[in-house]
Amino acid sequence: MRPEQLHPAIRNRVRFLPSIPAGPLGRRIGRAVRARLPEARLPEGVLAGTVGGLPGGPLRLYTPAPGRPRTGAAVLWIHGGGLVSGATVQDHRWAGRLCDALGVVVVSAEYRLAPEHPCPVALDDCHAVWEWLLRHADGLGVDTARLAVGGRSAGGGLAAALAQRLHDEGGVEPAAQWLFCPMLDDRTAADRTLDAVRHPVWDNRSNREGWASYLGAEPGGAETPRYAVPARREDLTGLPPAWIGVGDADLFHQESRDYAARLDACGVDTVLDVMPGAPHGVETLAGEVPWVRAYVRRAQDWLAGRVTVN
Repeated sequence: MRPEQLHPAIRNRVRFLPSIPAGPLGRRIGRAVRARLPEARLPEGVLAGTVGGLPGGPLRLYTPAPGRPRTGAAVLWIHGGGLVSGATVQDHRWAGRLCDALGVVVVSAEYRLAPEHPCPVALDDCHAVWEWLLRHADGLGVDTARLAVGGRSAGGGLAAALAQRLHDEGGVEPAAQWLFCPMLDDRTAADRTLDAVRHPVWDNRSNREGWASYLGAEPGGAETPRYAVPARREDLTGLPPAWIGVGDADLFHQESRDYAARLDACGVDTVLDVMPGAPHGVETLAGEVPWVRAYVRRAQDWLAGRVTVN
């Protein structure tokens, strides 16, 4: 990827960013770094805590402080990390700001990582957090008709997979799925022509490591386990309304476009927001840039329209 393909507002900030390595050494380094991340400062109107007893690890809970606006809505948020790294702490500020901006409860899911815990462990852990949210909805002041699932990168893919699984189970379904640069399709990783493209933050070599670790097999095979790869599902009819945001300098740009088009063709109310010249995870890399702030506001406005408005 040539530097001039990146948006001028962020070009100098991200042009030299390396791709996150997803091999054994990269996983160890990434996990060690995230384990030592300090908790970011939250808005004054947000209360944060942790809840243990879940199979994936303690979830993080963000609620509006007494006297702050509350909408009765909640978002189950799933962090990224290529399915092999990441932790809730990396999205601490993001979750707190979402809680404050929309007056929603945010439940940030911890889940076990591949390759030590291949599929479906991560999805099972996120499903357990969803069930926890349903059980505690009354105590949290949450309306179960106003729940959304969302995530970034691998977390976006897990959120999409969770929406599919919950739809098939026939119980309470999310009112919305909110997917930032989602990791949806292992067949991208199998396309070796993409290895030559320098995608900042997450390139196709790392992508292949992530998918192979999660699937326990080389990506792009004839079959994959159910719900492991959201884009492999043939019929998307009846899934919750979806917002998908991705940069056109992101490795996941095409698979996001394809999934959005297929959702739309199946009658799912879908919004695709493509950021020109934006790399993977631009909302965290350059969140204070006005152009990026506007993108996040559009995403939040869409979510608010789905879960916070009667």
